Amino acid sequence: MNDRLSALLQRFELRARVFHSGALCGMAKFDPGAGVGHLHLLRRGPLRVTTPSGQRSTVREPSVLLFPPGGAHRLDGGKGAGADLVCASVDFGSGEENPLLRSLPPLLCVPLAQLPGLDLAQQLLFSEAQGGRCGHHAVVDRLTEVLVIQLLRHALAHHLVDGGVMAGLSDPRLAKTLSAVHADPGQTWNLDSMAAVAGMSRARFAAHFKRTVGAPPGEYLAGWRMGVARQLLRKGLAVKQVAAEIGYASPGAFGRVFLQRVGATPTQWQRSDVADREPDRPATPHIQEKTS
Repeated sequence: MNDRLSALLQRFELRARVFHSGALCGMAKFDPGAGVGHLHLLRRGPLRVTTPSGQRSTVREPSVLLFPPGGAHRLDGGKGAGADLVCASVDFGSGEENPLLRSLPPLLCVPLAQLPGLDLAQQLLFSEAQGGRCGHHAVVDRLTEVLVIQLLRHALAHHLVDGGVMAGLSDPRLAKTLSAVHADPGQTWNLDSMAAVAGMSRARFAAHFKRTVGAPPGEYLAGWRMGVARQLLRKGLAVKQVAAEIGYASPGAFGRVFLQRVGATPTQWQRSDVADREPDRPATPHIQEKTS
């Protein structure tokens, strides 16, 4: 099967920033600000977790926990030695543009024992995070990004997400079409060509796509193209270049669809985005910590 994640991760650059390593004694509150998600790598527990919905659970074995952006949550390492973990902010690009984030659950938690081949990466991460060697900040950030990708691979392979693009990428037939559309949004896609890539009839493909992904194929394609368009506009490309890149015959046709879906013309949106540009690196979240 073709690579199902690379086109998504290339369009929406994955960046991580480690901001805590070591024991967590007592409680830490993670606010949803700054538009970033959080990854917690638990080396030793137990760790009590409160999800954005208020659900509480205890993680006792070494695990990796991923909260997408907006996922306010609390961690409680208890008294004494506390839980041993590494915490990082994770930026997948703008959430409103990245369909990957819209399909993630409020919490994705997987024991490290279920992530084969990850032992070396997590051992290196803990070693680097606790040391002070030259360049260790860059090393731990890159290793955290590897962990995120490994976690997403595991979620796809084991069908841990039952809706959105993650569910579609877990489906062998739909994954072929989604991967092709993600890699080349400028191709002249229609229902016939997307169904052909999946090896399905038009009717079966349309019904299966909507049932699995949660949107009709044409709607998903338009949303993906607009997300890519905003990424390209953010990089400073001209409207004419963006229109050609994502498959529109003219800047006018592109502009009409963009205005309808985004609420501003491409030029207006580009100017507004420059004024409101986010920092280049994920911000360190505000953490309120207290001992029990």
